[in-house]
Amino acid sequence: MSYSNILSQFSNGITTLTINRPSKLNALNKHTIQELHDALGEANNDSKTKVIIITGSGEKAFVAGADISEFADFNVEEGGKLAAQGQTLLFDFVEHLSTPVIAAVNGFALGGGLELAMACHFRIASNNAKMGLPEVSLGVIPGYGGTQRLPQLVGKGRAMEMVMTAGMIDANQALSYGLVNHVVSQEELLPLCQKIAEKIMRNSSVAIAEAIRAINANFEDGVNGFDVEIESFGNCFGTEDFKEGTTAFLEKRKADFPGA
Repeated sequence: MSYSNILSQFSNGITTLTINRPSKLNALNKHTIQELHDALGEANNDSKTKVIIITGSGEKAFVAGADISEFADFNVEEGGKLAAQGQTLLFDFVEHLSTPVIAAVNGFALGGGLELAMACHFRIASNNAKMGLPEVSLGVIPGYGGTQRLPQLVGKGRAMEMVMTAGMIDANQALSYGLVNHVVSQEELLPLCQKIAEKIMRNSSVAIAEAIRAINANFEDGVNGFDVEIESFGNCFGTEDFKEGTTAFLEKRKADFPGA
């Protein structure tokens, strides 16, 4: 598929999706959210894609926020619908993809941009990255999962401070908070993401999909994560990857997983 606001590139098992609206600092509008949904779905359904990386074009921004001009005149009903549709179409969709998704945060990740990064399975930042949820400065709150995922990642107190002050934190502070896993220079950002992706691809993609499901279950209301883990653990025993992995271990060789 071709996209107007997304660049999609595949190489050696990795699909890199670059949000490409440089004149808007890669801000998310409805069209870009739909294209991200479509591009992520396409990559997830491609058996050759083992890892997805999401980043922003240029050196200034990952995603500088949502496109405020699209909803500045919305009423209560329209605002609620905007948040519900966005969460379903993109943010929850990313979180529950069976293919690992890494956010390569280059520059500003604000509002919807930070919410997108937090929906990814983990985050790596360049040393010029700035992150924050400034929505209360506009008279609104984060609506794409920010009030839920930020406390999960950094703790309730830090999340309260970040949301209430509408302030930004830099990459090193994000690292100390546990919001990102690594901080590197901009030149090293994508190479490090690719290096980690290569490590992921050595393992069973079937088992990784089950692991994503089990880990996510711990954060879902009314779901017992331990029960999901037990079910997912059992599911693995019926796969060719399990047979290959255990056989390779007993034969003291590297596993050659199907489709790897």
